[in-house]
Amino acid sequence: MAAAGWLSRLTAFLSLAYALGHDQGVATDTYHVGAGHLFLLSCEGQTNVTWSRGGATNQSLPSGVEVREGALWFLPVQASHGGTYICEFGEEGVWLEIEVSVSSGRCPPPDESRSIIQGTSDIVPCKQPDVLKLNSTAPVRWLKDCGPVQRRGAPASVNRRGNMRLPAATEEDAGKYTCLVEISLDGRKYTAARSVLLNIHNDTVFFRPLVISPKQQTVQVDVGSRVALQCRAMVGFTEDEVLMFWTVNGRHTDDYEQLNASFSFDEEGGRLVAVSTLTISEVLPDFLDVPIRCHVENPLDQDDGDVWLRRVDRSRLITSVALCLVSSLGLLAGLALFLLFKVDMVLAYRKLCPHLSKQTPDGKLFDAFVSCLQADGPGATRAASFALQVLPEVLEGRHGFSLYIRGRDDCPGEAMHDAIAAAVQRSRRFIIVLSAQSDSCSVGGRAEEASPLLCYEHKVGLFDALTRREPRVVLLEIDGPVDYSVLPESLRYIKRKQGALRWRTAGSSNRLFWKQLRYHMPPAPQGGGRLPSDAEASPHSPS
Repeated sequence: MAAAGWLSRLTAFLSLAYALGHDQGVATDTYHVGAGHLFLLSCEGQTNVTWSRGGATNQSLPSGVEVREGALWFLPVQASHGGTYICEFGEEGVWLEIEVSVSSGRCPPPDESRSIIQGTSDIVPCKQPDVLKLNSTAPVRWLKDCGPVQRRGAPASVNRRGNMRLPAATEEDAGKYTCLVEISLDGRKYTAARSVLLNIHNDTVFFRPLVISPKQQTVQVDVGSRVALQCRAMVGFTEDEVLMFWTVNGRHTDDYEQLNASFSFDEEGGRLVAVSTLTISEVLPDFLDVPIRCHVENPLDQDDGDVWLRRVDRSRLITSVALCLVSSLGLLAGLALFLLFKVDMVLAYRKLCPHLSKQTPDGKLFDAFVSCLQADGPGATRAASFALQVLPEVLEGRHGFSLYIRGRDDCPGEAMHDAIAAAVQRSRRFIIVLSAQSDSCSVGGRAEEASPLLCYEHKVGLFDALTRREPRVVLLEIDGPVDYSVLPESLRYIKRKQGALRWRTAGSSNRLFWKQLRYHMPPAPQGGGRLPSDAEASPHSPS
C-alpha cells in the first residue's frame, strides 16, 4: 500500500501549498540515481521553469545536464551531478529545492517504500513515467536486489506501463526492486534506473468499495433480444473477501436460466477494479422496468448500482419516418404540380400582380421580332399567313404585345440590313416560324439567293442569342413536323436545348400553344399593342 510513498507526496503537496501562499522555497524528496544512467527531473510538472544549482558559487548547470521542456535531462548521470537543484516557476517566484543523490553500481538506492499484504496480488510501480513517455514501447526489465526476479508460484508480469505485478505475494517477495528502461536518444542508447523498497505485511486493510458504473443507467431493449450489462467497482488493493453479484427486482440471477454473470479483476490507477458482466441471453418481460442491481461488498462496506431495461419506444421512430415520407411525398407532389401548372401560375401571377411582374425599362422597342423560315411550297403560304395574320391577331390584338414582323413592318427605302440588325437588337424575343418545308439558308446557296434578307436576319438574331443570350429565341413549328437536319446547326442546338412550340392545324385546339407562347414572351406588354404607324414602328425611330 505504499504508505511511506503516500505520506511523502502528502508532505510535499502541503509544503508546496504553503510556499505558494508565502512566496518561499520548499525542499522536496531526495532522488537516488546511479551514475551512468539516464535521469529526467521535473519540477512538479511545470514547463515554464528556471533551473539553477544550489549550494555552490557557480549556480549554472553542470556539463551533461540539459533543460528540455521544463525538465532537467541528465545525459547520463555523472558523480559530479550530485547535489541540490533549484527550480523557480510562477509569477509569485515559487522555488523548489530538489536533492539528487548519485551512487555507483547498477541499482541505485530506493526512493520510497511500498507495502503489499501477504497473499494478495498487487503492482510495484516503475516510477519512470517521463522516460516511458519518450517511447511507450521501450523495453522494461525488473531486478530484485540487483538480480533476476525469481519467485515461487506464478511468475511476475510487466504491464504496458512498465509496472510489475506480483500475484499472491509472499514474504519472500520483500526486497529492493529496480526498474530498468532501455531507450535511445539522439542516436545514443541509455538506461534509466529507479528503485523501490517492497515490504510484505500479514495484516489486511480494506477500502470502502465504490461502484463506478452503472449508476441509475437506462438501456433500451427489445423483448427477446440479447443484452450484456457490465458493472465496475473500485475495491482497493486486495481481492480478498470481495463479493460481487447481480439481482433482478430483488431476486438473485441464479433463479433465471437466461442470466449468466462473470467476475474478474482489472487494474486502474494502481488500484483493483472488480468487473462483472451480466449476460442476458433473452430479455423477458419480467426484466423490464425493474431494478437490475449490481452489488459489491467487502468486510468494511458495500455499494450498489442499478440498471433499468426499457422497451424500445418505436413510436417516435415511426412518427419520424412517417413525417419524412409525408414531407417527401408532399414535396414531390408540389414539384409535380408546379411543373404541371407552371405556365398557368406564371400567367396568373402576371395578370393578378401586373405592378410586380412588369418588366423594368430596358430600352427595347419591341416585345418580339418575328421571322418566317420557309422554302417554296404549299407550306410557305400557311407559314406566312400564320406569321402575318394569326400571330399578330392574338399577341397584338388580344394581349397587347408589340411585334416587328418582317414583310409587314419594313419601311420602303431603308437599308434593309441595317434595319433588320437594329430591329433584332431592340427586340426582347426572336420568334422563328418554321414549317415542314423550311430549308437551310446554306444548302447549295439556293435559299440564300432566293431570300438573302431572310438568311441575314436569322444569322443576326441567332448570333446575338447565342453570344449575348438576348434576344431569347422562340421556335414555332407550323404545318407538321420540321426536318431539322437540313437547318443550320445553331437552330438544331436551340431545338435540343429548349424545344419548340407546335401550332396545330385548323380544327384542333391551340389553347395550350398560346399559353406556352405567352409564357415565353416578356412578363408584361411594354408597348400596349402594335404601334399605329410605320414611322413609329421603324427601328430607326427614336425610342
